[in-house]
Amino acid sequence: MQDASASPMSSEATTPASADSNGPDASESVVSTHVLVPIEQVHKLRELARRTRIHQSEYLREAVEDLLSKYSRQADSGGDQ
Repeated sequence: MQDASASPMSSEATTPASADSNGPDASESVVSTHVLVPIEQVHKLRELARRTRIHQSEYLREAVEDLLSKYSRQADSGGDQ
């Protein structure tokens, strides 16, 4: 578990982690990060993962990728929506 007093930019806040069998390629560099999520979303994500047998971490990585893709497209089109 991470020290809550570590700054987001410190090396303690981004500790290298090994890839799990459902995660990114073992050849990729991965880091552990800490986010605060509303409890209702935690419950829904937990239930989704239980029903589908897909790890919560996989859903979170997919969500980050979708978000980055969305904003990359907006930047490419000049930021107009």
